[in-house]
Amino acid sequence: MDGEIDPDEVKQLLKSDDPPRVVDIRAPGAFERGHIPGSENVPFPQVPDRASDLAGAARVVTVCPHGEASVKAARLIGAAAGVDGRVESMRGGLTAWDGVVEQTAARTKADKESDAPF
Repeated sequence: MDGEIDPDEVKQLLKSDDPPRVVDIRAPGAFERGHIPGSENVPFPQVPDRASDLAGAARVVTVCPHGEASVKAARLIGAAAGVDGRVESMRGGLTAWDGVVEQTAARTKADKESDAPF
């Protein structure tokens, strides 16, 4: 793992010609309710088995609700065979993200009562 990265820096990188692969480690339902556009869902329990899918990525940013579990996920990914690029955790998680949030599932009434994406 190469440390943590601020959400504002992630936003800038996502606008670049070579954006990082953003890996959201939340459960699929939480991911569908709202996630950083372009991110991919790899639930935390699957990270050890799917880390090799990230081989060849120049930069990987892991994301979770508060930026704690994503540190552990970044360490697992960074230690995986074949992953040579920069691997960072987004500091503060999605609670610190003030950028666009994309939804991939219809929101239930309970979801509509809260704007939290997690």
